[in-house]
Amino acid sequence: MILTRENTPRWLIFLIDLLIILSAVILAYLLRFNFAIPSSELKPLPGILLYMALIRSITFLVARSYAGIIRYTSTGDALRVFGTVLAGSLIFAVTNLVTYFFIGHFFFIPFSVIIIDFLASSFGMIFFRLIVKLVYLDFHRSDREKVMVVIYGAGEAGIIAKRALDRDAGTDYKVMAFIDDNTSKQGKKLEGVDIISPAKLDDLLSSHAIAQIILAIMQMDPLKKQALVEKCLEYNTKVLTVPPVIRWINGELSFNQLKNIKIEELLEREEITLDKQRITREIAGKTVLVSGAAGSIGSEIVRQLSRFAPRQLILVDQAETPLHYLELETLSNSPSFLTEFILCDICNSDRMQKIFETFHPDLVFHAAAYKHVPMMENNPVEAVLTNIGGTRIIADLSVAAGVKKFIMISTDKAVNPTNVMGASKRIAEIYTQALNSATGTRFITTRFGNVLGSNGSVIPLFHNQIEKGGPITITHPDVTRFFMTIPEACRLVLEAGAYGEGGEIFIFDMGKSVKILDLAKKMIQLSGLIIDKDIQIKYIGLRPGEKLYEELLNVEENTLPTHHPLILTAKVRQYELTAVRRDMDELTAMIPGRNNFDIIRKMKQIVPEYISQNSVYETLDNQDGSGEPADIPH
Repeated sequence: MILTRENTPRWLIFLIDLLIILSAVILAYLLRFNFAIPSSELKPLPGILLYMALIRSITFLVARSYAGIIRYTSTGDALRVFGTVLAGSLIFAVTNLVTYFFIGHFFFIPFSVIIIDFLASSFGMIFFRLIVKLVYLDFHRSDREKVMVVIYGAGEAGIIAKRALDRDAGTDYKVMAFIDDNTSKQGKKLEGVDIISPAKLDDLLSSHAIAQIILAIMQMDPLKKQALVEKCLEYNTKVLTVPPVIRWINGELSFNQLKNIKIEELLEREEITLDKQRITREIAGKTVLVSGAAGSIGSEIVRQLSRFAPRQLILVDQAETPLHYLELETLSNSPSFLTEFILCDICNSDRMQKIFETFHPDLVFHAAAYKHVPMMENNPVEAVLTNIGGTRIIADLSVAAGVKKFIMISTDKAVNPTNVMGASKRIAEIYTQALNSATGTRFITTRFGNVLGSNGSVIPLFHNQIEKGGPITITHPDVTRFFMTIPEACRLVLEAGAYGEGGEIFIFDMGKSVKILDLAKKMIQLSGLIIDKDIQIKYIGLRPGEKLYEELLNVEENTLPTHHPLILTAKVRQYELTAVRRDMDELTAMIPGRNNFDIIRKMKQIVPEYISQNSVYETLDNQDGSGEPADIPH
């Protein structure tokens, strides 16, 4: 049987097409002569049929109209059939002109027959393909349980999503309803499916086993999206999203392009409004250097900067492969400005000096740093070398090169630090602040917490653990963190950099803290898995230097408001440059000895509020400061 074969043989499709066009010719003659063909027209009919079959066969072979897989017939296949039949009909028309003007003033084929044949052949061939496709789908879905789906959005994207489900041969989907906020659409039908109000979603989920909800709205209010997903998770209903149109293949959406909603989308806030004119004035036509440009934060800063027409971007990173990928991405966007991709360690002072002397940057965005708390707790020398020493090198070179503004990317862990990483970033802050008051370069610091999807975020880790079947590892059931999306954080960096006058430490409003356990559970559910059945959650204990709760930064006692509701200014004490340089020189001088406890002791002297937690360095926090534990060199 044709429908049970993997693919219908092409020769069979070719013969069926020929049968259709011959039947169309005969039908055209019958209609032309009111089902009473005169004998004068019957005599040449065999020759006409042979000639038309020959021309049609040639056009079919040239256009390969028979080569498509019928069960996947699409609009493109129908247009190909239409064009092939039209080409043959045009040849018939030209034949008539030749016989009339050059042979004997007669039409070889009546023009009315050509027109009727064209319509009948096109309809017949396309109808044949659609019928086979529908029969095939019904035949292969007849023994399958229907998967019930709801589409949120009754616009064009919703219609296209439904058609993508209809085309999917792997599963038998039944669209139970469209949901739309537009009251003028509610109560109507779309392709035979009811359009209902969002208020009826709860009843629909409770009364039917809805397997999936497809979000077919390109821009949806974050709070509304969060509420929708929370409701779906109550009923174990998966939520899929329709990708942007630019990601569709050849202008068509396939079911495989529908993706599970990401946890990052549920933690988004409303789009941040930026002062684009002011940012443009700061960046347009300027040479901008970005350190750590290939990292998760640095690369997004590069994308954001690219929108404001800089004259040149100098992108520095020591990670070869990520920098290579950034180069491919940046060049594929055909920027109208110059871009240099420089593989370099910021601790290499000679190399960095050459970069500054060659390119003379106007602005510097310093995102290069070691950020993993446990790693820096075990390798404090590297934290001092890069986070402190590297920052000092770039900051000093910026002053020497007459850089207008230096924007440093810091962390909320620099506030009352409990670990080496946070303390190293705080010392870097202190140095740039001291430079600001003593030089012509304006140094601005931005602080924010965890960013979703960054290289140091728990979310990529959880994704990887879920893909491997678990378990998901969490340090403590009560641990909480503040989160912000990477684009959101980088937009605020540009805003703060544009408005900063120098010496400020800008703090970003991170919103509400998120319990990591709740985050993990939600990610498991969004993956369509069941907690403790499909995947387990395992507690592994707090890591060195880690604390349960990040501090809330936007309390009135330590911050001041700014022009932007999501940006605050930290109130911190000022430092004298000479004293800071002396402390940093002493700290740097300890590096060759690699005595971690001596290094940490000096860091605690520079930053008195640095109190270690869950760390071997807690012994240094006694009242008289004389703790002398055994050294643990690395």
